[in-house]
Order: sequence, then C-alpha cells, then structure tokens
Amino acid sequence: MEGIARRAGTAKTVLYRRWATTHELLIDALAQTCPVEVPSPGANDLRGDLIAALTLLTDWMQTASAGAVLAITSERHRYPELAEALYRKVFDPRGGTFTTTVLQHYVANGQVDPKRLTPITTQIGEALVFKLAIDLDRRPTAEELAAIVDEALLPALGVG
Repeated sequence: MEGIARRAGTAKTVLYRRWATTHELLIDALAQTCPVEVPSPGANDLRGDLIAALTLLTDWMQTASAGAVLAITSERHRYPELAEALYRKVFDPRGGTFTTTVLQHYVANGQVDPKRLTPITTQIGEALVFKLAIDLDRRPTAEELAAIVDEALLPALGVG
C-alpha cells in the first residue's frame, strides 16, 4: 500500500479507508481495467462482433491487468479467496468470457438459438486464443482470430 500511496500522491490511510487489503484494491483495479465488448446495436454482424471481441481479448492480453489475472489464476491454490473474488467481481458481472456479451446480444435479438449458449460454446473463442498464444508464443493474428470464429465458433453456434 505504501508504494501505491506514493505513486498516487496520497497517504496510506486514505487507501485503507476504501480498501482494507491490497487484494481488495487489486480486484477493484482489475474490475475497472477489464474491457467489455460492445456488439453492434443492430445485431447485424455476428461474425464481425465475435472477431472484435477476440481482438479485444488479444489486446488486453498485452496489459498489466492481464498479467495480474494470470498471476492470480496460476496461484489459485495459494489464494483461493482472491481467485474467487476475481471471478465474482470482475468476470461474472460481464458474462464470464470475452464473447458472452456479444452472444447474449444476438440471442436477445433472435439471431442465435439460446440453447446453443453452453459453458463450452461460450468458451471456445477464448480457449483457442489462449491455446494459440501459448503454442505460438505470440498473440494470434487477425487471420487466426477470423479462423477461430469461422471454423469453430460459428459452426458450434449453428450459424453460417
């Protein structure tokens, strides 16, 4: 807290009035910096919106916030309450994955069958992005993101 207070130009007591622990501060910071995808208002470009959501994910993967999330999730066994707070306060309110908001938008507009939104189909895009990033030691290209959407996500959703 001392380093944070110094960088913020305030006293530690000011921070402790709002956050009792550094974990609480970290979770609030992650909630503020985790991007949210914004589907097209007319729900007329599912493919483009899914690619945009996965692009948002790959952009976010390059941030300090993503590094903090990786640290929390990889140390989940040591700090289970921190990992639980990450999901409850950061991921769950925004649907859980970088494509969920888009998918729910298209379900609400009658363009995707709600029965197709399963715990597996909602994670396909993210899972393949992470798999490619790990295997290739780089972020997936625009062409690879389009292939994830065209060859995996849209078929799994029964679209296209």
